[in-house]
Amino acid sequence: MKDKIIYLAREPKISACYTVVGSKESNGPLGQLFDEHCDDDKFSKDSWEKAESEMQKRAFAGALKKSGFIDTDVDILLAGDLLNQCVGSAYGLLDFDIPYLGLYGACSTCAEGLAIGACLYSGNIIDLYGAVTSSHYCSSERQFRYPLEYGGQRTPTAQWTTTGAGAYVVGSEGKVAISQVLFGKAIDMGITDINNMGAAMAPAAIDTITRYFEETGHSPKDFDLIVTGDLGYEGSEILKDLLLGKGIDITNNHTDCGLMIFDRERQDVHAGGSGCGCSAVVMGASVIPRIERGELKKVLFIGTGALMSPMTLFQGGSIPAIAHLVRLEYRGE
Repeated sequence: MKDKIIYLAREPKISACYTVVGSKESNGPLGQLFDEHCDDDKFSKDSWEKAESEMQKRAFAGALKKSGFIDTDVDILLAGDLLNQCVGSAYGLLDFDIPYLGLYGACSTCAEGLAIGACLYSGNIIDLYGAVTSSHYCSSERQFRYPLEYGGQRTPTAQWTTTGAGAYVVGSEGKVAISQVLFGKAIDMGITDINNMGAAMAPAAIDTITRYFEETGHSPKDFDLIVTGDLGYEGSEILKDLLLGKGIDITNNHTDCGLMIFDRERQDVHAGGSGCGCSAVVMGASVIPRIERGELKKVLFIGTGALMSPMTLFQGGSIPAIAHLVRLEYRGE
């Protein structure tokens, strides 16, 4: 399947989504669409890391309740986050009696979980799966940049890590189908600036989108929406400019989860939102419901992620990135 799109003969459908966010996210443009928010970003826990696990627990419990299933109905959980060894997911999902696969795709984890589960479903290996991911501004800053107490100055290209968790229950029931998957390749263009994730991730998105259109013969106008997640302002501009140079014009129907979740002017988030939770909550609260209502019929979701670790950053290494593509279609008729 190298370089090839996976066409899913047995299409999984998204049965339910549930989103949990923090205070800043609930005060953004999509605030009223999220299922749950907490004004205390510690979610009544005594550490940021435990708060992130609590968000995952609440998100998946909420998705199960929405779907009408119980945990023993679910064949497998695919989950991950930004923390070392994906401890946000491992600890957060302990209470569920479900086989667990931990994923690390950084900000692409939502798309990665949906895509891997879709392949297992299409191959008749499983019948129902959960895809869960999260990020937390405070836990991520502490791991990848500086402790909050340091009070470091943020650059104009910096993005604000979303405090949020999104959970999906996927199986045979629902109006939103996953019809195609294209897994990304790790792309490293030599970017070393931890405060410019958009520039690091945009080349991976360009590679995946270009490969998709070249193989299918489709063009951007064949889709109601092309959603990346999450390049922010800088990365989105790079993406559109460089794709245009390849003859692919997405300017009329592209949006980015990092641009949707915050008001850049009012909330002082510089280049926009980021983090595993960003695309998970934006897709689950805004885009998926629009497909369910039939407002959007064909959507390309390209989840982007930066695959660095704290150690490689300390050593001055560059930042490889990945972009996984999931095609979503309305199947309500």
